Amino acid sequence: MNQEILKLKNINTVVNAGSSDEKKILKNLNLTLHQGDFVTLLGTNGAGKSTLLNVINGSLMPASGEVFLKGKNITRLNDVKRTKYIAQVFQDPKMGTAPRMTVAENLLLATKRGQRRTLKLRKLDQQLDFFKEKTAQLPNGLQERLNTFAGNLSGGQRQTLSFLMATITRPDVLLLDEHTAALDPNTSRGLLELTDKVVKTDNLTCIMITHQLKDALLYGNRTIILKDGQVVLDVTGQERNNLTEEKILKYFAN
Repeated sequence: MNQEILKLKNINTVVNAGSSDEKKILKNLNLTLHQGDFVTLLGTNGAGKSTLLNVINGSLMPASGEVFLKGKNITRLNDVKRTKYIAQVFQDPKMGTAPRMTVAENLLLATKRGQRRTLKLRKLDQQLDFFKEKTAQLPNGLQERLNTFAGNLSGGQRQTLSFLMATITRPDVLLLDEHTAALDPNTSRGLLELTDKVVKTDNLTCIMITHQLKDALLYGNRTIILKDGQVVLDVTGQERNNLTEEKILKYFAN
């Protein structure tokens, strides 16, 4: 079996703790991911999908439970320190890039993920050929825009840049929070195909939140459904191959 990469053990999360509005989101959730797992994650609004990703990336500390990365307990490791191991692409294309830095400067920052950053960018010229090679593999002309400010890119280009930044140095875990939802259908399809290619080629361990049932079945090797803060379906292999959109919809019924 492939190496265990990520393990969540008995995770509980609470919002507005101690008040009359206290609410539990994740409820005694357990989840283990192995090297190369590409999980498509489904669930209704409020099921806990983004909360789950926030617990993994360290921006939300669980009320109880533990998070392990390659066997090491990282439960109390903050989100800044986790960026060395965990990368994320958000739904909003504006969230993953620095708008007043060029494409090349953004990529240079990404190569230093998890390292101590200085105010001065160093060795940009030496990296340009590498960045040209990387962006040439992308579908929307970023290789011609290395000196363009990220804020002047289209939404699709900016989100593709965010994805490249998240994967340019191989993360232990890649989190994709509906990373194509804000894009037009053609651009979305191109980024999903790029995602599938990169995850498979680099054997990345990845969780991708999606609301598109077709995409949940088309991409990845494992599908998980969250409902009311708990895993209600977790399928791989032939069981997943037998899954249909109609069967998935039954889990969304009240």
